[in-house]
Amino acid sequence: MSSPVLDATAPGPEYGQDAIAQILSSKHCQTGSDEAQRRVTLPAAPGKQLTTKDSWMSPMISVVAPAYRCAGCLKELYRRLCLTLEQLNPDFEIILVNDASPENDWRIISELAASDPRVKGVNLSRNFGQHFAIAAGIDYARGDWVVVMDADLQDQPEELLRLYAKAQEGYDVVFATRGNRRDPFLKKLYSRLFTRLINALSGVHVKEGLSNFSIFTLQVADHFRALRERTRSFGLLMLWLGFRTAYVEVVHSTRYAGTTSYTFLKALRFALDSLVSQSDRPLRISIKLGFLTSVLSALYACWLGIRYYIYSVNVAGWTSVIVSLFFLAGVILADLGIIGLYLGKVFEETKRRPLYVVRELCNLSRVSEAAS
Repeated sequence: MSSPVLDATAPGPEYGQDAIAQILSSKHCQTGSDEAQRRVTLPAAPGKQLTTKDSWMSPMISVVAPAYRCAGCLKELYRRLCLTLEQLNPDFEIILVNDASPENDWRIISELAASDPRVKGVNLSRNFGQHFAIAAGIDYARGDWVVVMDADLQDQPEELLRLYAKAQEGYDVVFATRGNRRDPFLKKLYSRLFTRLINALSGVHVKEGLSNFSIFTLQVADHFRALRERTRSFGLLMLWLGFRTAYVEVVHSTRYAGTTSYTFLKALRFALDSLVSQSDRPLRISIKLGFLTSVLSALYACWLGIRYYIYSVNVAGWTSVIVSLFFLAGVILADLGIIGLYLGKVFEETKRRPLYVVRELCNLSRVSEAAS
């Protein structure tokens, strides 16, 4: 099937022709030659040497979108991505990663790939999780710029233009932040709590409303591929890399079709795993808590001795002993649990298993490094 023709009158529900023209005519996006009025000539990714071809053609963009229960979203995602990306460069790739969805995600991905060679498909052997699927997509991405976004269209493809324009100001990574999250109250609440907990206990600062929706250079993607730890959080790993980062507030939409499978328990487990993988501060806190408990116990013992020997007040033994035992037992079990979490992560890393296993590919060649 031939490449979709841009219909500037219908770029998406949130953008009109004037809005897109304003974005693309900014000082960071210059108009191309007469033969390609719709193409925008932009500099290549920082650190990449321009070739003769690059001098007149915009850098190639790879879009990575993990899919799970997104069968009803994929065709609309493809349509809107084509309309958006063709304004930058018709030479792009859309990498859709099926995370073993129980619906028809892979069938639809295969159909799209068969009709348009710019669509690439990665079918994982089982459900590895969203952040592993993102890693798989980035491993196969070959663009000068790489975009990561959700496939359920809560991340609107049209906002990609704003992220790209911001990146041209000299940033290596541009994250989208959600100013008006269209999520249930509880999901927004524990997301906010998770952000504050990570900021308090880890060495990485996470901006409020940060999402996986982002664009980054090929150089950043190469360094990200080198991070093969099994406890993965895409956003935290990208921030840890330390490249020049900017943020753009975007419109957050409701899910286009289907329902999310992200439950509170999954979110809680993800938060604990991310915290343990990013910092050893919980261990340090447990040590401080142990010393504090010992000091308070010694002070309480002194107080009881003073009451007994000076004021002749008998110490009620049963209640104080039982309460102390239960308190100390709880502290010990909590400390053992924290230590167990870290030991479990060490055990997972020593297995050196691949991050994911690919069952099938569409329009892609199998790369040995991708599953290392």
